[in-house]
Amino acid sequence: MINLTCFKAYDVRGKIGVDLDETIARAIGYAFATVLRPRTVVLGHDCRPTSANLRDALAAGLTAQGVKVLDIGLAGTEEVYFATSHLEADGGIEVTASHNPIGDNGMKFVGCESRPLSEDQFDALKVATAKAMQSEISTSVNSESVSVRDVFADHLVSLVDPKHLPELKIVANAGNGVAGPAFDAIIDRLQSQGAKLEVIRVNHAPDPSFPNGIPNPLLPENRSATASVVTAENADLGIAWDGDFDRCFFFDHTGAFVDGEYIVGLLASAFLATLPGETIVHDPRVIWNTQDQIERHGGVAQVSRTGHAHIKRTMREVNAVYGGEMSAHHYFRDFMFCDSGMLPWLKVIALMGQTGKSLAALVSEMQARFPSSGEINFTIPNPAGAIAKVEAAFEDEALKVEHFDGLSMAFDNWRFNLRSSSTEPLVRLNVETRGDAALLKERTEALSEMLRDASA
Repeated sequence: MINLTCFKAYDVRGKIGVDLDETIARAIGYAFATVLRPRTVVLGHDCRPTSANLRDALAAGLTAQGVKVLDIGLAGTEEVYFATSHLEADGGIEVTASHNPIGDNGMKFVGCESRPLSEDQFDALKVATAKAMQSEISTSVNSESVSVRDVFADHLVSLVDPKHLPELKIVANAGNGVAGPAFDAIIDRLQSQGAKLEVIRVNHAPDPSFPNGIPNPLLPENRSATASVVTAENADLGIAWDGDFDRCFFFDHTGAFVDGEYIVGLLASAFLATLPGETIVHDPRVIWNTQDQIERHGGVAQVSRTGHAHIKRTMREVNAVYGGEMSAHHYFRDFMFCDSGMLPWLKVIALMGQTGKSLAALVSEMQARFPSSGEINFTIPNPAGAIAKVEAAFEDEALKVEHFDGLSMAFDNWRFNLRSSSTEPLVRLNVETRGDAALLKERTEALSEMLRDASA
């Protein structure tokens, strides 16, 4: 079988001309139709230089199987999710490499009702793509251009009350990805319905050259572009997104970056304040603050494996109202159980209005009670061996050891999770403690030294 290196754990990503090209994209479109048997499929694409051509190739493969393509044009991943359900399509594909290097591209897939593909479906898609690579596929396309942005924005705005949002100055950094147009549509509706929001836009226009670097605010070196404007403009809040805006990142009024796990805890508590007893899904990397917030507010915590496909499936199984990952993916029952990078900031500013508190005040107690290291990445030749070595070093003193998603080890007042990335050659470390910043520093340094030794 052809070695399709662009197929990762649950999506397609790779270097253009090496792992992915238009021939492969055409075969993926043909194979998607083979596996899912759709009548209509939504396509969208980000602003990378190769995205429109890959979209056209996907459309050709789908057309060759008799599928009607609904093309929503330049769009974020969540707009494809929304359009797939709103248009009652049988599937959706977004062409994007999100925050990967500029020479990369990729695809994210959903089936009917914006459900993630099952592992069996995704495996079958890879097999069918390899088979389709050996066939002649026509390059003709049957597609219809469809605009869903207005109704997408209407739906998100309906989930808050614009008249009761606080008067705020917001810095919004789209990173020259595709967040800008969708954000503008939402802001226009909020302001027309009475919201008093002043917006300072940074790197707003989609630009395939990414003149300010690939948008990935999870990396510390990328945060000053937003933080510096927040402080210079005396803003109340900073928001930033990755390239396809399915992740949303926050900065408080001091310009401080708010780690994702505290936003998960904050949104969980906000939902449970009005919907007590509901289930909240979270990933297993940093858990103590999230579980504490859920318990305090009368909810049910449900852990899921990391990754959007796993979180979405778990949420549907337990009918969770909200799910969150520390990596800044936030999932909502009111948004087809899918992740949205626009709904989190709407919910956060609504909470700021309801409580009269700044974002810093809303998260400060959580940060003090459960300090965490933030995710630290290590490039290691033998990830499994390194993880096993760490486990052996701590197994005698650990109170709890889990291999649910990577290695998690819990002790009396500290805990860590260590896992291999599903999309990159990295081992990721997260450490948390119960209110002990000194212990956090000590344990993080000790684990980091062990992992650096393993990477040598």
